[in-house]
Amino acid sequence: MNRTNRPVAQFDFSQRRLGTILHPTSLPSGTLEDAFRWIDFMSQSGLSVWQVLPFGIPKGGLSPYQCLSAFAVNPALFGHIPSIENEQPEGDLKVESFQTFCERQRYWLNDFALYMIIKSQFSQRPWFEWPQQYKERDPQIMGEIEGRFVNAIRNIKRQQYALSIRWQQIHQYCRQRDIHIFGDMPIFVAHDSADVWAHQGLFLLDSEGQPSVVTGVPPDYFSETGQRWGNPHYNWDAMEDEQFEWWKQRFHHNFEWFDLLRIDHFRGLEAVWMIDAECETAVDGYWQKVPGDKLLTVLQDEMNKSGKVLPLVAEDLGIITDEVRALKSRYHLPGMSVLQFAFDEFDDNPHKPKNVGPETIIYTGTHDNDTTLGWFNSLSVEVQHHVLQDLGLESGEQIVEKMIEMILHTDATLAIIPFQDFLRLGSEARMNTPGTTENNWLWRLTWEQIDMLWVNIEIHRLCESAERCKNE
Repeated sequence: MNRTNRPVAQFDFSQRRLGTILHPTSLPSGTLEDAFRWIDFMSQSGLSVWQVLPFGIPKGGLSPYQCLSAFAVNPALFGHIPSIENEQPEGDLKVESFQTFCERQRYWLNDFALYMIIKSQFSQRPWFEWPQQYKERDPQIMGEIEGRFVNAIRNIKRQQYALSIRWQQIHQYCRQRDIHIFGDMPIFVAHDSADVWAHQGLFLLDSEGQPSVVTGVPPDYFSETGQRWGNPHYNWDAMEDEQFEWWKQRFHHNFEWFDLLRIDHFRGLEAVWMIDAECETAVDGYWQKVPGDKLLTVLQDEMNKSGKVLPLVAEDLGIITDEVRALKSRYHLPGMSVLQFAFDEFDDNPHKPKNVGPETIIYTGTHDNDTTLGWFNSLSVEVQHHVLQDLGLESGEQIVEKMIEMILHTDATLAIIPFQDFLRLGSEARMNTPGTTENNWLWRLTWEQIDMLWVNIEIHRLCESAERCKNE
């Protein structure tokens, strides 16, 4: 399905902005029911970029980086949504509009509905454990499922439509207040997902649907055994043979939801770490080149037709090669810097404020870091002393304020501050600790915290001091 003529969000990279990262699950209700009040607060405070985590349906647990679909949105993020139980759509859910939605989203929507129905029939077991006919998508079996579960399939589609309508209302509310939504796209998808089940030939799988090699990163300073993520790798030859259609659909879908999009693990568009599926760690692997350059060329060519640039940000943290830097530069993609990584003896450290240029988005920390206060308190006394010396402070009492002010005075295009840092919270408010499965993705703020006058005053003061107000 060709979507090239559909509207695509555009982010102005020439205007310096201040934003915050806060996933909807961290709003007081844990859902987007709080969105309008939150957006009002952002607008009044001078924050003009709202960064969120992926919106997908978590595959067990709460992590939004392992989801049941690369396209479907998690209903739990929205709280109450219009009823999908009645025979006919209600209110804004007009029949003709719903049919148009299904047509526009047909690349993924019907497969997703079938996947969810069949998964429920087999006690939520992963698709590669289903009976052979279901696993291999036997046409006769698929037809029987479509006939038997007509209403259930329609309701799944209508639910996704209702979520889309609600998000359009939220997104429009943001646009009216000059607030941009900054989304996040994991580069890999979960093995047990509608995408892998529906497009098995686009992934490196054996005859039983199991990955022959899995994703991860090699050993480094932080881990002696590396990280074994376990996602299946893409069959890039097959992807290229079909002119990257799956990727084009995925990017366009994200562009409909977000004004700016971060590609998590961007280096995976230049080369990927291939781990034999039988290996329990990431130690034994090898780098394999991938045609990410060709993919980005296809995407950029489509954007050029409408006179726009790719609204992408490259997550380029960690060990990055010259080839990855060249790929990022070729498509004029901003990268990332994190101030918590700046305090070492290397003068060319890209996270040091003096090395941060306008092509960069700078953070005090990301959702994978501890809060700035928690990070500082976890350092040894010796390292704390070094950090304070670099910042020109005598004590750690003003560490968070100083870190925020420092990133605001860099040349970065965009400064993103986790909202926990605005609230001066410690490790109890950390969102995620990579490599762990407990106590992640749980933190929520309260309206009492938001309503504290000093938060508004502080954000305004920081905006003004860095000349980052949205009317700059």
